[in-house]
Amino acid sequence: MKDQILKKIGSYESYAIELQRGLTAIPALAPSSGGDGEYDKAKWLEGELKKLKFDSIEWINAPQAEAKNGIRPNVIARYKGKSPAKTIWFMSHLDIVPPGEAKLWKSDPYKMEVQGRKLVGRGVEDNQQATVSSILVVKAMMELDYRPAYDIALLFCADEETGSGYGADYISEKHPGLFGKEDMFFVPDSGTEDGSMIEVAEKSIMWMKVITHGKQCHASRPSLGINAFKAASELITKYQKLYKKFPKKDRLYEPPISTFEPTKKENNVPNVNTLPGEDVFYMDCRVMPVYQLSDVKAEMRRLADEVEKKFGVTVAFEPQQEAQAAPPTDPKAPIVLALKKAIKEVLGVKPKAYGIGGGTVAAFFRRLNLPAVVYARLNETAHMPNEYCVIEHMMGDAKVFAVTTLLLCKQK
Repeated sequence: MKDQILKKIGSYESYAIELQRGLTAIPALAPSSGGDGEYDKAKWLEGELKKLKFDSIEWINAPQAEAKNGIRPNVIARYKGKSPAKTIWFMSHLDIVPPGEAKLWKSDPYKMEVQGRKLVGRGVEDNQQATVSSILVVKAMMELDYRPAYDIALLFCADEETGSGYGADYISEKHPGLFGKEDMFFVPDSGTEDGSMIEVAEKSIMWMKVITHGKQCHASRPSLGINAFKAASELITKYQKLYKKFPKKDRLYEPPISTFEPTKKENNVPNVNTLPGEDVFYMDCRVMPVYQLSDVKAEMRRLADEVEKKFGVTVAFEPQQEAQAAPPTDPKAPIVLALKKAIKEVLGVKPKAYGIGGGTVAAFFRRLNLPAVVYARLNETAHMPNEYCVIEHMMGDAKVFAVTTLLLCKQK
């Protein structure tokens, strides 16, 4: 059956290209990005799914007044297995980001073009490659009249690009009963060109705006003021001590340590001869899950207190983003081991499980104690002008997912 399924998937290239063409032609932009949401794209996709005769197609609508028909749709297409004891989920997202500067595109971003072995258009890699590859897996099984041991469900989410509040976050919070305790998740939304990396863990993320208030004065008379820039500079230097305060190493992650880096710097005074009374900088902190972000914030506050005392300034914090890491997926979990075996068999590369400093929607499912892997073969052209999807990557992902699914279906 494995060889038959792989042969079937291999015959679907033209079908996959046309799916991509149809999806690209329907922009699904969040209202905050100037669009009206995913409704039209979801309706078109539902039509294609109905042609394949899934056992059930369900919409879970997150309300948002600004979106078309007042909803942000999440669509679930289920292919029932011999047993409902668990479900193997494939999650992709319907929304895209805006094209950006039109002059940087060599073609219409919403009219997909085939250029050699690449498909070019907004959304083709992020995340339509995942949408199409997951559909191909089930299409092949259906056409061969193969019923897997367990249910397979394709989850097409809204709102991944702007926070998932109407997508994966909404579903995991409002509808956790959709998921059984034995369920597992594929999230094909990140990966490497050779397909060798399987993301199983993420660090905690904290972006902090740090505002230092002093007293502005003429730079020739510094004793009349308090240099907020000087105080902030010392605070930036002190924040390098966070590396020693939170030193835990874990080679699962790249890099294998927590990172605490000053990044964005806002302008203070516009002229050279004025001592700045206010200074603003930002910290990007990616913290190992073993540490609580509350402890990191407490240490940042303690160091800021030292600077306040020394310089006579006041330091205020404004969190920009804060997310405690979800529990990692065990690198020895059945879904990870099966995926490793499938990658080696299909692609001929030696795969590795690893952790990242960023965040993905897999975190929402991991917080429900469901094992989730983030995997795809990508060139990372997402959000760029002339975004493209490599046809071999799209077809290869489908084959990897099919073999992984067959391996998981052999397990009790």
